[in-house]
Amino acid sequence: MMEMFLQQVLNGFTLGGIYGLVALGLTLVYGILHVPNFAHGAFYMFGAFVSFHLMSAWGWNYWLAMGGAALCVALIAVLAERLVFHPLRNASGLHPMIAAIGMLLFLEAAAQAVWGADFHRMQTPYNGIIELAGVTAPVQRLLIIAAAFALMVVLHLFLKKTVMGSTIIAMAQNRDGASLVGIDANRVAMLTFAISGVLAAVAATLYAPINLVYPAMGHLVITKAFVIIILGGMGSVPGAIVGGLIIGFAESFGAFYISTDYKDIIAFVLLVFILSLRPQGLFTKGVR
Repeated sequence: MMEMFLQQVLNGFTLGGIYGLVALGLTLVYGILHVPNFAHGAFYMFGAFVSFHLMSAWGWNYWLAMGGAALCVALIAVLAERLVFHPLRNASGLHPMIAAIGMLLFLEAAAQAVWGADFHRMQTPYNGIIELAGVTAPVQRLLIIAAAFALMVVLHLFLKKTVMGSTIIAMAQNRDGASLVGIDANRVAMLTFAISGVLAAVAATLYAPINLVYPAMGHLVITKAFVIIILGGMGSVPGAIVGGLIIGFAESFGAFYISTDYKDIIAFVLLVFILSLRPQGLFTKGVR
C-alpha cells in the first residue's frame, strides 16, 4: 500500500512540475499585461510539435530539439506580443482576449496544416525504469521532475538577482512608475513573452514522451494553468508553483483513489473549494 502511495507522489510531482512551468509563463505575461493569454496553450502545443519534427525529420537529439523548440516558440511569442498584443495595449480587456483566442485557433490550424491532425508519439532516450523502495519510477518522469523544478529555481534567481528580472517585477507592480524611471516597457514585454514561450516549449518537450503530440493538446493544459494562476493569486510566481503542485497531487491521488474518469474535473472542484475559503487566492497578487 505504501508503494502505491509513493507512486502517486511521483505522479503528483510529475504533473505538478509540468503544470507549474506552463502556469509560470502564463502568470508572468498576466503580471505585465494584465490580460489572460489564451494563446499560451498553442505555444505549448507548438513546442511539442517543433521538438517532434526536429527529432523525427532532422534527426536532432532530445536536448538539441528541446533547445530548438524553445527558441522557435520564444520567437513566436515575441511576434505575438509585437503584432497582436502591443497594438491592443490601450484597448479594453475584451479585445486582447478575443485576439488571443484568434491566435490560438490560427496556431492550431497552422500545426494541423503542417503536421496533420493525427496523434504522434515522441521518442525519448530516457526509456529506462528505476526501482526505488518498491516504486517503479520511469526515468522520463524523474527527468521531468528534476528539469521542471531546476527551471523554476533558475527563473526565481533570474527575477530576484538580475537587472532584467528586476525590471519585469517593477513593470508588473507599476507599469507607469517603471516607465517614469526609464524602464523600456516594450523591451520588458518582449522579454516576458519570450520567457513564457521558452517555459511552454520546455514543458511540452518534457511531457510529450509520456503523452501524445496532437494539435489540440494545449487545451486541457492551458485550462488547468488558468485554474492554477487563479488558485495561486493572479500574477503570483510562488502561487503558480504551489498551485501547480496542488493540482498535480490532487489529480494524481484523485485518479487513484476515486476514478480516472474524474481526474480532469478534480482541479475545478478544488478551485471552487479553495476560492470559497480564500477568494484572493493562496498568495498575494503580483509578480515577485
